[in-house]
Amino acid sequence: VQLVESGGGSVQAGGSLRVSCAGTGFRFDFEDYVMGWFRQAPGKGREGISCISNHDGSAYYADSVKGRFTISSNNANNTVYLQMNSLKPEDTAVYYCAAGDPDHFSDYCLTGFGMSYWGKGTVITVST
Repeated sequence: VQLVESGGGSVQAGGSLRVSCAGTGFRFDFEDYVMGWFRQAPGKGREGISCISNHDGSAYYADSVKGRFTISSNNANNTVYLQMNSLKPEDTAVYYCAAGDPDHFSDYCLTGFGMSYWGKGTVITVST
């Protein structure tokens, strides 16, 4: 499985960005997978920010992004998106896409548990 993120860049605080993650080489149908977005800010550990079940579109969000970020997926083109609004300087990080097929879908996906495949990341910088 290969996951390729795109859409990163620089934006001013209060602005919006949408990042995409295109996946190839899945063993099962894309809708059988859980997809997630994670980030790592400079000098900090990895943070899970959102996960989505491609099967029914249910999603979980970290408190830090709830109400500002929206995850979605398109099963027709094996792509997951993260729409980010009202961006803050503290959102500056490398954003990673991940995919997995855990037995159960829960907010535990935000820990990265069950995510077997990871992209290389895309950098987002939010300036004041």
